[in-house]
Amino acid sequence: MSRPEVAAPAEPAAPAVVLEQTWRDPPGLWGWLSAVNHKTIAARFLYAAFAFFVLGGILALLMRLQLARPDSRLIGPDLYNQLFTMHGTTMMFLFAVPVMQAIGIWLLPLMLGTRTVAFPRMNAFAFWIFLFGGVMLFAAFLIGMGPDAGWFAYVPLANADYSPGKRIDIWAQMITFTETAALMEAIVIIVTIFKMRAPGMTLDRMPLFAWAMLVTSFIVLFAMPAVMLASTALITDRLVDTHFYDPELGGDALLWQHLFWFFGHPEVYLIFIPPLGVISAIIATFSRRPMVGYRAMVLSLIATGFLSFGLWVHHMFATSLPELGKTFFTAASLMIAIPTAVQIFCWLATLWTGRLVLRTPLLFVLAFFVILLAGGLTGLMLASVSLDTQLHDTYFVVAHLHYVLMGGAVFPLFGAFYYWYPKFTGRMMSEKLGKWQFWLFFTGFNVTFFPMHIVGLEGMPRRVYTYPDGMGWNTINLGVTIGAFMIATSVLLFIVNAWRSRQRGALAGADPWGAGTLEWRAASPPPAANFDVLPVVHGRYPLWQPAALPDRVAGIDPGLREVLLTSVTAAEPDHRMLMPSPSPWPFVTALATTVFFVASIFTPWAVVWATLPVAITATLWFWPRRSESEQRHQREVRP
Repeated sequence: MSRPEVAAPAEPAAPAVVLEQTWRDPPGLWGWLSAVNHKTIAARFLYAAFAFFVLGGILALLMRLQLARPDSRLIGPDLYNQLFTMHGTTMMFLFAVPVMQAIGIWLLPLMLGTRTVAFPRMNAFAFWIFLFGGVMLFAAFLIGMGPDAGWFAYVPLANADYSPGKRIDIWAQMITFTETAALMEAIVIIVTIFKMRAPGMTLDRMPLFAWAMLVTSFIVLFAMPAVMLASTALITDRLVDTHFYDPELGGDALLWQHLFWFFGHPEVYLIFIPPLGVISAIIATFSRRPMVGYRAMVLSLIATGFLSFGLWVHHMFATSLPELGKTFFTAASLMIAIPTAVQIFCWLATLWTGRLVLRTPLLFVLAFFVILLAGGLTGLMLASVSLDTQLHDTYFVVAHLHYVLMGGAVFPLFGAFYYWYPKFTGRMMSEKLGKWQFWLFFTGFNVTFFPMHIVGLEGMPRRVYTYPDGMGWNTINLGVTIGAFMIATSVLLFIVNAWRSRQRGALAGADPWGAGTLEWRAASPPPAANFDVLPVVHGRYPLWQPAALPDRVAGIDPGLREVLLTSVTAAEPDHRMLMPSPSPWPFVTALATTVFFVASIFTPWAVVWATLPVAITATLWFWPRRSESEQRHQREVRP
């Protein structure tokens, strides 16, 4: 096979019509089920994750209505237990991680200068698995079988003795669904970043958002198997009488906490690290200058990923673990603030030395600094074993959690939506509505969660469905509920803005912000193939670099689903690869896999007989097709 080449600007561009026909998904319902285009799958991920975000927010509003006044009987204890479990599970497993991976799947091929992601069919399969798992969880909730032991499902509370029925079994299988999807997405992202970058895009020239997604994906690979192992052991304890968590028969209840939080604390950084890349992109664009301290930023991202695995006992200070051991995790909890501080100083230096353009995406980033600072300071407080022991089961921890996760993830996420919305749709969002939404969200967030620190210090317990009158918490809880409805109003305003702008927003053009990274070279919205010609990169901000030769890749057949693979470090052209065509088998295999997991909730024999349809559909998925074989042969024999 001949090697790909780079060509001078005089090289004629590949016909856009041919590329569109080659890379687009088939029309019709069958084509919709067969889609493998990375933008199509990522958009579905985004819509589904945002829908789960809205559903999780509705659950939170129901809880706040219950807590708005003392001795409320609006919601009973059983339903309240389901509400806070479903809320936490939805936000952590069905929204926070999937939405970040979805943005990465949409943007990375454009940022890296390629036409698709690695393993496009596996990418489609991951979406269907994620969707079916989320639908299964909410279907169970609607028929009164929602999980009720918290999003962390501590044993022995989650054991069959204390949680009979199928509620916890459904929760455990949902974990397997979502984490399987997350693992597959992590593999897709890692291979795409390492092997599909444009020629010249060395690791030292890669966008910081790509670095953030790379670090996140490696965390997923090492963290997610722990919770999948934990949930599988839990469901076997419940269904086939194993005793992993039963101390009376040789098990250990704390084993669950070790396995869960070995995943759970890195998951905080799975949620937190991708927004760091978003912030770097937005600050560089609206400061009109390259990011200060690029290598320091990269090393800080990597250090954060490594240190995140040394913090899990941070969540177990109230257990009977040795005090000396807890001190090491206190030290690690303090150390992880260092790489984040390095990034903050780099961002501030970029803002200070740049020429600021204050638009809605930058407002959300600036709010991130304020919110994260508050959340980080309370995190340092909770790193103290003695203080954490007193505050562990109070609303102080609820406030800290939301300041870190909403301040560290949701604020940058809204900034990302406003920033890349023109690239997604080809139209601009309303700045006026955007600023109204920002101030409503910022105000509502602080009205909601800052007072929780106060009632937490006063001893109000979390995860309790009511409280007596006369405790001094009445006014604060009413104010918190009002703040929650302000947040809901701001989210509704965002939805209205997005919908209205999609129909009537100003046309954006390819690069409405004057940004420097490669995704803004493509049209808005990008065509099916992303680029008419594959670019060659000469700097960290290609659109801000002076024109250089060569600037495009030659030798890629526009009539075939070919991509250029490059070397891992130097991004030198390596070889061409024919990517798989659209196929319905990922969808069918996901259906068979769903039947397998759902059936196993009710009978262990499903592990035997429900394996057969999964094996059949997976075999048909990977069975070579004549048309694909002919294309590969045609490409191999061409001189």
